[in-house]
Amino acid sequence: MTQRFNSSRGLPLLLASLLVLAGCSLAPTYERPLLDTPAAFKEAAAGDSQWKPAQPAEAQPRGDWWTIFADDTLNALENQALAANQDLKAAAARLAQARALEQNARSGLFPQVGVGFGPTRQRPSPASQGLAADADTTPTTLWRAQGTVAYEADLFGRVRSGADAAGADALQQRALFQSVLLALQADVAQAYFLVRELDATAALYSETVELRGQTLRLFQRRFDEGDISELDLARARTELAAAQSEALGVARQRAVAEHALAILLGQAPAAFSLPPQPLARLTVRIPAGLPSALLERRPDIAAAEYAMAAANARIGAARAAYFPRLNLTGAFGYESADLGDLFKWSSRSFLLGPLVGTALSLPLLDGGARRAGVDFANAKHEEEVANYRQAVLKAFKEVEDNLAGLRLLDAQNQAQDEAVSASRRAARLSHIQYREGSVSYLSVIDADRSVLQQQRVAVSLDGERARATVGLIRALGGSWGEAPAPAAGASDPAAPAAGQAAAATGSAPSAATPAGATAGPMATAAK
Repeated sequence: MTQRFNSSRGLPLLLASLLVLAGCSLAPTYERPLLDTPAAFKEAAAGDSQWKPAQPAEAQPRGDWWTIFADDTLNALENQALAANQDLKAAAARLAQARALEQNARSGLFPQVGVGFGPTRQRPSPASQGLAADADTTPTTLWRAQGTVAYEADLFGRVRSGADAAGADALQQRALFQSVLLALQADVAQAYFLVRELDATAALYSETVELRGQTLRLFQRRFDEGDISELDLARARTELAAAQSEALGVARQRAVAEHALAILLGQAPAAFSLPPQPLARLTVRIPAGLPSALLERRPDIAAAEYAMAAANARIGAARAAYFPRLNLTGAFGYESADLGDLFKWSSRSFLLGPLVGTALSLPLLDGGARRAGVDFANAKHEEEVANYRQAVLKAFKEVEDNLAGLRLLDAQNQAQDEAVSASRRAARLSHIQYREGSVSYLSVIDADRSVLQQQRVAVSLDGERARATVGLIRALGGSWGEAPAPAAGASDPAAPAAGQAAAATGSAPSAATPAGATAGPMATAAK
């Protein structure tokens, strides 16, 4: 004797069971890897820094940090780059793509509803109707108008894990956008200071060429009067030509640097020109203690952590492939052989269950495909863990490099200033002794060359100091002071790419942020 299924009691029980299973997740609990971080910056003065667990803040606004240099031209160039740089627009487009993919992944958590209308024309075979093989069957037309619904019950968290992974990908792209933005700002400042350094070098050579030109004219008169030999005249001509050649070399370097700056600004080199302005020595000084909120803003570390979180979620999706998938489908509407009878009450129909296949499915043999998927997801997670650790170590290295550079540049600048002063005095003495006839003109040439060389080194050190200061700001994720508020009417750093970047920096964090994914193990310096 068969027992009939009681749908009024069994259906609620089935739905309750599905809800319980839908809350399950096979993704591993998200945990950040531990890092063996140093107790303090090696290049920081004793007692200046101590360490605490970081709270990543890559989405915090950094303000117009370049205004600490008090250079109106640099301020204008930064705003131009934020508005027109193509790499920044590409990064904003990648962020928009990631957010669209996240929305697409999250759509799988909800039922898909649709409507349809149309006829089907069919002719059944005689055999399907129990007729003779030569019997004639009549083709029929069936009209349908119905609504459909499809839904995959997320029994073991496969859909949820995929949505969480896509959400972490979107957060990673947001952090990468911030990384591109900070890198662009730093690149513009460093390229600008390089051009200004070359302007200062060109000014040195311009002065040198003028002085050696005056010397050559003087020597020509003295040679014409028979006071000096032709050897001294030839040496004066050599020094003038050499200075002119080196000045042209500096001009060539300056042109290349200006072209690179134009590309950062989103302009063709032919359409951009920066008037000469020699670099002055910066007076910006690093404070004794660096607050932890600065290094926490490094967006590349946040991007590496979000990539790790996405890989962790995909492990759950790969594991869920071992368990059954339940696809619920249904349709309700009308069907009729005649179009005129389609919407009559007697023409109503419904369907529960898939048209093809079964609702509950589980592959038994797949040749190791599911095992390969889990192995791949685990290996990808291990890769992202290593990338995250490397990003943290790289951050420490960059801060240490720039701290060491600025600390040693202070002492080097002082020593170089003394060298410039001494070389100038030696040059003055050599000119006096030459006029008195106690030394040859070779001594004068050597002394003048020494002055030019020492001045060039001093200018180069000033340029290195400016670029190292920008490098430290970039390594810290922004300026070491309070982020200055943007000036009235200044362009928003998140405004390029037709508003895409505004969404990149101004939106709330995605709902897919993994539990605890906003704080990392990175230790940073605390005041």
